[in-house]
Amino acid sequence: MKNITYQSTRGGESGVSASQAILKGIAADGGLFMPSEIPQLDRPLRELAGMTYQEQAYEVMKLFLTDFTEEELRDCIDKAYDSKFDNPEIAPLVHVGVAYVMELFHGNTIAFKDMALSILPRLMTVAAKKNHEDKEIVILTATSGDTGKAALAGFADVPGTRIIVFYPKGGVSHIQELQMVTQKGDNTAVIAIHGNFDDAQTGVKKIFADKEYEKKLAEGGFRLSSANSINIGRLIPQIVYYVHAYAELLGSGSIEDGEEINFVVPTGNFGNILAGYFAKLMGVPVKTLFCASNDNKVLYDFFTTGTYDKNRDFVLTMSPSMDILVSSNLERLIYLSTGCDARATAGLMLQLARTGRYTVTKEMQMRMKDFAGGYATEEQDAEVIRYQYRKRGYVMDTHTGVAAAVWKAHWEETGDQTKTVIVSTASPYKFSKSVLEAIQGPMMLTDDFAIAQELENLSHVPVPKAVTDLKTAEIRHTAECDKSDMEAAVSRVLGI
Repeated sequence: MKNITYQSTRGGESGVSASQAILKGIAADGGLFMPSEIPQLDRPLRELAGMTYQEQAYEVMKLFLTDFTEEELRDCIDKAYDSKFDNPEIAPLVHVGVAYVMELFHGNTIAFKDMALSILPRLMTVAAKKNHEDKEIVILTATSGDTGKAALAGFADVPGTRIIVFYPKGGVSHIQELQMVTQKGDNTAVIAIHGNFDDAQTGVKKIFADKEYEKKLAEGGFRLSSANSINIGRLIPQIVYYVHAYAELLGSGSIEDGEEINFVVPTGNFGNILAGYFAKLMGVPVKTLFCASNDNKVLYDFFTTGTYDKNRDFVLTMSPSMDILVSSNLERLIYLSTGCDARATAGLMLQLARTGRYTVTKEMQMRMKDFAGGYATEEQDAEVIRYQYRKRGYVMDTHTGVAAAVWKAHWEETGDQTKTVIVSTASPYKFSKSVLEAIQGPMMLTDDFAIAQELENLSHVPVPKAVTDLKTAEIRHTAECDKSDMEAAVSRVLGI
């Protein structure tokens, strides 16, 4: 097995081990860590089809995390993907009409972020020991709704760590906010910023890039790391469920060995769909990765025109985890599309920082031909949620609805017969009011728990414990700050 090291997309660091890249979170030059090469699967997909999710996870992750021992990695995997998930398949596939839906919301925070954030704290703890880290690791994260809770749950009371989560006040659902502000753990802090998710993400990146502040933290006995999808330790576990989906379809006889399939992914920060691209590069027969956007269709415009332009109105939608105008993980695809040219990548990222836009070359666009952009309006999102419930009794959340609407439009236009997997990123109970209104129309109910009960009556799927527990949970985090005051807010939490 080849030794895989990591380098920055902007050229400032190279030869970094997997454990070091996970600990650092982001490269010193502001770039994102990428593997020195994308390894090929060393087991046939037919063989993987006979394995459990945990065994498949080991077969994928061992190829990237080459400085972890087999014992270390298997232990991390077994403790991550256990009874926290309410379905033994971990990521079950459900046949819904002309597509399969891969449900990634069976973890304890009922969103797909659990798939990676159940294991990241364990990987990070092992990485800290490997690298003789003597400072307390401060996980600094911006969230558009789901990463925050999943990261908080993963790192709560993990020795040697603290976690600080910033979220946009008014920019997440009430259930998402409750999940975060009631989080237990002596090492947890949650701060609402006056701004949107892009403001939160930009603020976190600025803190990481501030070398003087890094020194101040070190003097206080702290070092920063990230649980956002900019951390390669988040991205690698996400590759697993794409491999798993193909293996499941193969094992059930739904596809032939080598037959290509599509994935349709509701996309915000671009980490989830990028993991699907890594799976393709590793040897999974993927035809097209459909990047599904909501009304904040910056990615749709990018894949359509070759120009990324964040200079537009920010739209608050009923799929808030996708309300993003700066998709951080796209930098990794840009890097690959330049032929791994760090200087060219850094130049484009500088243009984005200075002008809010950049345009890629025709050659780069050709290298991204495995992606297709699509978007759904609020009305189309609601319409497909209503359609799937009335026709098949299947209830999906508002983000999955965006992906389903994009696939429906493509299928009706082209008649594409390729077997297709829609990636379902959250339980409908995370966005009960929007889902219920999509199915039944405007309602008088305003209490989230009464709405969840109404959704249970409609769907015959029990309200998850992750929601019912919130009813009596104590609100523990009430801090707020301006978007320009985030560094000071971190200092207040750490007492430095």
